[in-house]
Amino acid sequence: MDFQETFREADFLEIKSEKEKKMNVSDDEKLTVLAADDVPENLDIVKNALTPEYRVKAAVNGRLALKIAKNQEIDLILLDVRMPEMDGYEVCQRLLETPSTANIPIIFLTGQDTISDEVLGLEMGAVDFIKKPINPGILKRRIDTQLELRATRKKLRVHNNYLEELVEEKTKEISDSRMAMIYALAQLAEARDKETGDHLIRTQKYCWYLANKVKDTGRYNAEVDINYCKNLYIASPLHDIGKVGISDSILLKPGDLTDDEFERVKQHTVIGCKLLKKVQKMYSENYLLEIGLDLIHYHHEKWNGEGYPEGLEKDEIPLAARIMAIADVYDALRSERPYKEAFTHEKSCKIIEEDSGTHFDPFLVNCFLEISGEFKTISQKNEAELEDYGDIPVSIQF
Repeated sequence: MDFQETFREADFLEIKSEKEKKMNVSDDEKLTVLAADDVPENLDIVKNALTPEYRVKAAVNGRLALKIAKNQEIDLILLDVRMPEMDGYEVCQRLLETPSTANIPIIFLTGQDTISDEVLGLEMGAVDFIKKPINPGILKRRIDTQLELRATRKKLRVHNNYLEELVEEKTKEISDSRMAMIYALAQLAEARDKETGDHLIRTQKYCWYLANKVKDTGRYNAEVDINYCKNLYIASPLHDIGKVGISDSILLKPGDLTDDEFERVKQHTVIGCKLLKKVQKMYSENYLLEIGLDLIHYHHEKWNGEGYPEGLEKDEIPLAARIMAIADVYDALRSERPYKEAFTHEKSCKIIEEDSGTHFDPFLVNCFLEISGEFKTISQKNEAELEDYGDIPVSIQF
């Protein structure tokens, strides 16, 4: 028996069980029907037909019916169409306009045997029409049917909510696994470098805040939305993955690099791009991998075309790589190295501002300067503090 058949069988057994128990439920467990009619004899007929299976509340006019419906838990409403002061149609409209009563099924009672009245009531939102004089047996069966339908809808909502939660949980598991794999690959490169592992976390946070600032300006509406920011955040730790292909003698060299050694280091962008392209062949429609490739290959390009590996300039450089360039350089400036001390936040900002239009995209530099306080805060936190910093709606934060 498959999953759907199990659900259907469970629903059938549950509904059947409810029917068998109706006569034995306590008064507190009984469903409540509100009957509104200005003729007392009709209210007596309703009460006699529905008790003891249901609790019946009576209202002799529309205003009283509205008051009862708003202040008590009602499962179904019977409305006489023709009542003085406020007729059933007006009561129905007000009930449907009120959030707390909008989902209560309404059945009209009418002495008018006209199709137009019935059509009007159903168009307004009523679920059924019962003609007077009231037949107790028909009334009872119609109400049973509507309340069983309502109970089924409630069960379906519960099942749907459960399925949505299940899908969300499974999606999170997949997302967590994917992000853990990305971080493990990135750490593989970082472990061979003298840079601290916190570099990955910091640059990830920098990219998130800078990308969101770009989104808020509206300049790149066609490209930058919340999903773009999330994918950039997830992919950013991969920017230096190509360092796995650079020998330790060069990567870990304490002194200055020779020109030839520096040329080899520059190849980490090409090496990383080749690695990720192999993965992309298996997942050709994965947008996250596209951003990852842009980050890896182009984050050392410069706005004036003097960067590497392709010598791209201005908007030829993918936006993700331009964002990563600022995040990467800021973190390098703020970090201590064997050949330099850590620069202050103010000095780092000044250097980036001075390189606007040469190294960096001038628009992104302006965005960076507007939110540089976030960069400063992130740069001052340790690993444990970094993991919990920021309202970032992504499953895993590194």
